[in-house]
Amino acid sequence: MGKVFRPSNREASILSRIESSKEMARRKAIGAAWDSAEPLANAIAMKLVETELVETTNKNALEEQISQCLQTLGRADDFEVDYQIAPYRNLIPHPNVVSLYVTAFVLEKLIDHKSVVDIFGSDEDIYLCINQQVAKFTA
Repeated sequence: MGKVFRPSNREASILSRIESSKEMARRKAIGAAWDSAEPLANAIAMKLVETELVETTNKNALEEQISQCLQTLGRADDFEVDYQIAPYRNLIPHPNVVSLYVTAFVLEKLIDHKSVVDIFGSDEDIYLCINQQVAKFTA
């Protein structure tokens, strides 16, 4: 017969603390992105254009769209965030929730924007470019 795993109080407490710390880190990252939405959007848009991952006719419109995405992230509940990032959750081992949300936005919604000509590079390339900028603002 298989052994039934019943965590003790101590194990349950440790697991609870780990889960709480993950949630706190997630809320802290989203809060930091919300607080610095404008400069973060500018940095992300600039880097995407500089690295030629996004070709656009209007960089300001791209920046505005990313800023709106960050504002939406700040107001979204956990289900909406998880739903948006679900297709990209396994992109890298330990993703940043803000970077993953913006990556999903760029790949799913921004590609249809009138000022975006085309998006180049792999999903991972776009994530890494965005994460590099997000790390500067959320650290």
